[in-house]
Amino acid sequence: MWVSLALFLLGILTALAAPRLLSRADWVEREPVVALWVWQCVVAAVLLSFALSMTFSASTAWQAVRGQLFAPAPRAVVDAYELGTTGPWSAVLAVALAAGGVWTGAMLGREFGQARSRRRQRRCDLLVRSPLLPGEQPGSERLVVLEGERPNAWWLSGSTPQLVITTAALRRLKGRQLDAVLAHEQGHARARHDWLRHWSAALAAGFPGIPVFAAFREEMHRLVELAADDVASRRFGRLTIALALVELNEDRGVFGPGTAPYGDLPRRVNRLLTAAPRLTAGRRLRLTAAASMVPVVPVLVAFVPALGALGWR
Repeated sequence: MWVSLALFLLGILTALAAPRLLSRADWVEREPVVALWVWQCVVAAVLLSFALSMTFSASTAWQAVRGQLFAPAPRAVVDAYELGTTGPWSAVLAVALAAGGVWTGAMLGREFGQARSRRRQRRCDLLVRSPLLPGEQPGSERLVVLEGERPNAWWLSGSTPQLVITTAALRRLKGRQLDAVLAHEQGHARARHDWLRHWSAALAAGFPGIPVFAAFREEMHRLVELAADDVASRRFGRLTIALALVELNEDRGVFGPGTAPYGDLPRRVNRLLTAAPRLTAGRRLRLTAAASMVPVVPVLVAFVPALGALGWR
């Protein structure tokens, strides 16, 4: 019965410690793609710890669950988990974690449903502002130019993704700046950054009191932009994408005194202009491999009694 408690405490410890450790890391902004992977592995480890803890708690509390889960296991393995020593906490913990799992599913369903509705509404608004010509099909054009006085460009995700850009942006962007903006938005689309935003938003909305989920949402919104900036800068240069960001956003008061809703933009531009060197390939590989091992830890904790009973010491 100690396994379920150990997994539960492991999930809590990871949820509390990981955001603090990652906030102190000096390599995150230099390698946003690696940081995105690390965050996903951390959140997967937290969810997996709670899911395994729920499974073992339910097995301890109810014979029906135990019989189904450990039916093919040798008797020595069942004895190693001490499932016969039930306690009142086992059923309470199993029910609480199961409720959390159901709530997580509900939040994910709501988030993706709302995202689908927003995407459908944006496509309808796009058709109103840019009506189809005779013979055109909805979504057939990968690039849509809108008449507009404010420079803007965005990627409309979906089964047929489209890049939307305003005429003001076309007038503002000079030289290869337009190509850099297009590469930035295509970087979002190819990496499916919208899925990361939806997952992180659903977890943060469902469990606002858990620090790792709130930090996950904030970092996803920041890191996906840095990753897309890097995609554009590798093709067209850091200065080009930095100037394009300034041209698109200088009328919004982003770079002036006071606070603005686009507060990350000055940091993004400064990051592009300072051109901090990337980590070495070896260090990137080590960080990726270490992050991949984080979700493995709760699995190893879950199998320790079984391996011990089978003589794997």
